[in-house]
Amino acid sequence: MIETISQPWPWYVAGALIGLIVPALLLLGNKHFGISSNLRHICAACFPSNIPFFKYDWKKESWNLFFVGGILLGGFLSAQYLGSNEPIQIHPDLAQELSAYGITDFSGLVPVQLFSFDALFSAKGLIMMIGGGFLVGFGTRYAGGCTSGHAIMGLSNLQWPSLVATICFMVGGFIMANFILPYILSL
Repeated sequence: MIETISQPWPWYVAGALIGLIVPALLLLGNKHFGISSNLRHICAACFPSNIPFFKYDWKKESWNLFFVGGILLGGFLSAQYLGSNEPIQIHPDLAQELSAYGITDFSGLVPVQLFSFDALFSAKGLIMMIGGGFLVGFGTRYAGGCTSGHAIMGLSNLQWPSLVATICFMVGGFIMANFILPYILSL
């Protein structure tokens, strides 16, 4: 059993499980799936104020906080007990392309040359971590939800704004990966 859960699962198993969450949530309690709304729930619970955006009954959505807590706990447990000491395997062509940008350490889940405290104080690190984090947060708020909320829940409910948001997320990702990221990595 440990051997089975410690190996990567095929996309069609994980995708089907995620896909089954949506009808289960709708059938069991008319609940909506999404991760970014939890930040709003946490702010409404911890910092009650006169800000209209945070004036709502967040306790009705507290189940979602347990869901996110389960995600964090699952990630922690899998990293502690199911992780491997072997480096992440990436395609040789990608390793060669990244080495041209000075990225050669693939021992963790993310390259150390990009995502570390040392890298944070470089132009590349500031753009990637601070700028990227700001844009993700801004885009999530501007789109009215995150990729999981729109692409999984919104599309399954046939919501037009979710289709538009998901298309924009994908186009933005393609532009970033193919045009902007190579420029940032060459800094």
